[in-house]
Amino acid sequence: MERPAPPGQNELAPTGTLRVGVVSAPAASALYTVKDANGQARGVTVDLGTELARQLRVPVSFIIAPNTGELTEATATGSIDVTFLPVDEERKRQVDFGPAYYVFESTYLIRAGSDIKTLADVDRPGIRVIGITNTATIRSAGSSLKNATITSVSSVDEAMERLRSGKVDAFALGRDALPPLAARLPGSRILEESFLRGEVAIAIPKNRPSAHALVTRFMENAKSSGIVRHAFDDAGLKDLVVAPPALRQG
Repeated sequence: MERPAPPGQNELAPTGTLRVGVVSAPAASALYTVKDANGQARGVTVDLGTELARQLRVPVSFIIAPNTGELTEATATGSIDVTFLPVDEERKRQVDFGPAYYVFESTYLIRAGSDIKTLADVDRPGIRVIGITNTATIRSAGSSLKNATITSVSSVDEAMERLRSGKVDAFALGRDALPPLAARLPGSRILEESFLRGEVAIAIPKNRPSAHALVTRFMENAKSSGIVRHAFDDAGLKDLVVAPPALRQG
């Protein structure tokens, strides 16, 4: 006798296939995936999406975007069923978040030859900062910078090319994503200070309460059972720390 679908499955995957949004970049992080030789995404969020679909016993389809802003919009419209995003107030108005699986910090990657050594050094007239469009990091950088010039691009690849060519001085991004990028730019350096601390969490379209309960159970179990830890390790991110369990009320 076939086991019935868990509560919330039809609400979470209304098409019968779990459509998972992931973001691609040149190097893997807790959030970013990389593409293999066949153009397929590989990384932490792919592993988590695959495991969620396996537990639901439904097919999985991955939608790969160049930035989290596109994933947010696609989730808000319902063309993506589940994704993984840094949490901020702007996104809370567009999607519903479940538990976090990673706590991140954002800082700057500084171009080779720059005299920038601190966060204060970034916020000077003539300093050119770049970030990724419609992300929690660029919004936070924009609110904190009063004197520097800040622009945004649609992908990490484009931002890195601007930094490499000397068109910008600093690239705002999550700290865990920066070391492999810095390794590709000899002489560049990552600032020790951070301007944003936040969470990366599972997210779904708004007003799907049964689906929200389902992904909440999934993510809390994924943290406690070692699924998230294994996904970090499998991506070569052994130094990353899994977010603690969400506080329970009552």
